[in-house]
Amino acid sequence: MNIEQARFHMIEQQIRPWEVLDSQVLSLLAAVRREDFVPAAHRLLAFADLEIPLPPHSHPSQCMLSPKVEARLLQDLEVQKHEKVLEIGAGSGFMTALLAHCAQQVVALEIEPSLAAMARRHLQHAGIYNAQVFEADGSQPLTGAMAGPFDVIVLSGSVAQVPEALKAQLKVGGRLAAIVGQEPVMCATLVTRVSESAWRISQDWETMAPRLQGFAEPSAFKF
Repeated sequence: MNIEQARFHMIEQQIRPWEVLDSQVLSLLAAVRREDFVPAAHRLLAFADLEIPLPPHSHPSQCMLSPKVEARLLQDLEVQKHEKVLEIGAGSGFMTALLAHCAQQVVALEIEPSLAAMARRHLQHAGIYNAQVFEADGSQPLTGAMAGPFDVIVLSGSVAQVPEALKAQLKVGGRLAAIVGQEPVMCATLVTRVSESAWRISQDWETMAPRLQGFAEPSAFKF
């Protein structure tokens, strides 16, 4: 496989058609080596338009999101160089790496110990030192070095609804991106904190993503 040609086709045939036109995002996707964050068994799929499973495969959320979804979330968030970012669901560390190139600091949480270790190795190999990966459940209260407030929060997976506790971790002017809903309909949701007590919510595009572990599901309605 010609790696650079495959990367070019990923950007031009998958990502641009999904209305990702921000030149900085496109340049970043051309520069960060996605193939270095993919498990060896799936390296040939590094640039494919699909979710790539991650070991130990014990939960469906253990995957890399498709390149076009990662790119569009990154474009929506408009991360700036002075900002502090929280990522929930670090996986193999690829989205963490993209965020780190855009931000001042990234705090990434990963519930699966082996994936947290994998993400750390990948980030170190890529020479990225402004991102910390913690083995932690992002659905639980954030404490210590994992606590906010944050300028940006991104959930690298889907949830039934955006937790109020995470919205409260945003600074005024901060943005949170998550894929929200139930199969077969989910929407990429952007939450912006406009004041201490108000948030603006927009849902501009539909997609699907596996559930993040730990986050509550709405209770089933029983008669």
